[in-house]
Amino acid sequence: MGDSQYSFSLTTFSPSGKLVQIEHALMAVGSGQTSLGIKAANGVVIATEKKLPSILVDESSVQKIQLLTSNIGVTYSGMGPDSRVLVRKSRKQAQQYYKLYKEPIPVTQLVRETATVMQEFTQSGGVRPFGVSLLVAGYDDNGPQLYQVDPSGSYFSWKASAMGKNVTNAKSFLEKRFEGQISGKNIEIGVVGTDRKFRVLTPAEINDFLAEVE
Repeated sequence: MGDSQYSFSLTTFSPSGKLVQIEHALMAVGSGQTSLGIKAANGVVIATEKKLPSILVDESSVQKIQLLTSNIGVTYSGMGPDSRVLVRKSRKQAQQYYKLYKEPIPVTQLVRETATVMQEFTQSGGVRPFGVSLLVAGYDDNGPQLYQVDPSGSYFSWKASAMGKNVTNAKSFLEKRFEGQISGKNIEIGVVGTDRKFRVLTPAEINDFLAEVE
């Protein structure tokens, strides 16, 4: 029995271990307009293609980048109506946090709460996954942050990311810009010398060696 037999069931795994409806949701994201985000040392930039269904549509009525709080913004690829639901829920969560603690919600926490909502819609009967992926950009006490949240509820912090149509080309373009940036964060080095003791260098030691080479 193939995965197609399970394509209409959200809460039942296929024999290959997949929830096929989530894959369909990712296809909806992949057919959406291209969005991308890039994190720098002092901020984050997100951008998205704003393609109208008709030249008769008033472009001022269409907004694909929204504020969640004064320091956090979001854009999406996929189904616009689904994104509105998530934006509303995220804003509500941010206001509840502010009302309780009298300070802005951390970016990571807001992303986690939003991802939790999306994940709940993957294991409940009578609902479907959100057909949208989000790029969340914010700046808090931990500095600039960029997150991508997918229909499954998974989320990751990115240096740069892209989603929607032509995502393969967009990510290849971004990856080329980040190639060659070697640091203690993305390589490991082990050494053994005359003392006959093997050890793994710490990221700080690696950075010191790289600085000497430069």
